[in-house]
Amino acid sequence: MKKLSLLVVLVTGLVTGAFAQAKKTLQTVVISTPSVQCDMCKKRIETFLAKEEGVTKSNVDYKKKKTTVTFYTDRTNIENIKTAIANVGYDADDVSANEESYEKLPKCCKKPE
Repeated sequence: MKKLSLLVVLVTGLVTGAFAQAKKTLQTVVISTPSVQCDMCKKRIETFLAKEEGVTKSNVDYKKKKTTVTFYTDRTNIENIKTAIANVGYDADDVSANEESYEKLPKCCKKPE
């Protein structure tokens, strides 16, 4: 009887452990990036997001002024991603660009006056 109880506990532990690892979920979001102007902006944002923990894929469409980002929800969230884009120097939905970073952008990447 003790062996059967021990076996049940072990199997339950293994099944629980397997489900605990399955919590990694991918989420894809579209963020409005109205200040992107050109291919250089696209490369800048995509390169920066590739270094961001949890981000698996990003694509900037500068013609539609949208950035699509796929990320693991257990490693980051949409607010962190918006902040990362703002830290590069671009507006992201309701998060304004970091002024210091914006000033360092090439002239072609700045908003038309």
